[in-house]
Amino acid sequence: MKPIFAALLATVLFAAADVSAHDMPPPSGAEEPPAQTIGDMMAMQQMRHIKLWFAGRSGNWPLADYEIDKLKDGFEKVQEQLGGETVEKTVGPGISALEKAVDGKDRAAFAAAFDRLSAGCNSCHTMLDHAYIVIQRPNSLPYSDQFFAAPK
Repeated sequence: MKPIFAALLATVLFAAADVSAHDMPPPSGAEEPPAQTIGDMMAMQQMRHIKLWFAGRSGNWPLADYEIDKLKDGFEKVQEQLGGETVEKTVGPGISALEKAVDGKDRAAFAAAFDRLSAGCNSCHTMLDHAYIVIQRPNSLPYSDQFFAAPK
């Protein structure tokens, strides 16, 4: 029994030491981790866009509101990297329309606003020479582990 306890203790101590090493700041002169790329941010935006559609389609307005807030945060970060007002001009009107539709719990207005946001995304992609990236309403839910129906 004692050898098993000793092995277990050694494993726990090793794991704790490894975790604490990751919490330490990098030594001076060490490279900082790279900033998140626009591609990485846009992949996250695409995930939020999908979840927003299914939340709104299901009438889960609190979840739709949450996803809109996360999209706004992400678009802010993208705009910071790009500079200028391209992002705000292209997706801002769609986001505003979505907020109004969600506040009014209006499914028809939500669908129209969602399409407006998607068109804004596509407009931005075209302006940035990425017209080959075309965003649309999702037709299948990739998140089988999340329940999208409105809470009761």
